[in-house]
Amino acid sequence: MALSRLDNLYRQVILDHSSHPHHHGELEEADAQIELNNPTCGDVIQLHLKLDDNQTIKDIKFSGSGCSISTASASMMTDAVIGKTTAEALDLINSFSELVQGKDVANLDALGDAQMLAGVAKFPARIKCATLGWKALEKGIHENQTMTVEKTCHCDDSHN
Repeated sequence: MALSRLDNLYRQVILDHSSHPHHHGELEEADAQIELNNPTCGDVIQLHLKLDDNQTIKDIKFSGSGCSISTASASMMTDAVIGKTTAEALDLINSFSELVQGKDVANLDALGDAQMLAGVAKFPARIKCATLGWKALEKGIHENQTMTVEKTCHCDDSHN
């Protein structure tokens, strides 16, 4: 009976994030804007990322259309990464990916509500739904790091 109550709690948290997603919308002056889709089920996410000078996630928002798992996961992700450095966010992305693949995760509590999506591992077809927002964040971080390096490098390759 206790397990059934726990399952119900997890379902309720997921439904709440899906019905009332946190950090939903767009950012005016985003440092990175990423759009990814999951062609398998039609989920689409647009992620807007704002970083401060120390490469800390100052703000993050998402929009798009997706299933309840995709929307809930993106909502949970935004809660987990705001205020984190990009290195910390990349660690969380890795932990979440391992979690939904059924692997043990050392820093489970750092994932916040997203740890409640561990059950996705039982449904391999839903893993792409759950990780879509996280993959968009990873892409946004990497694209921003590449742009930052290009802006600070004043190299002249004409002498080679």
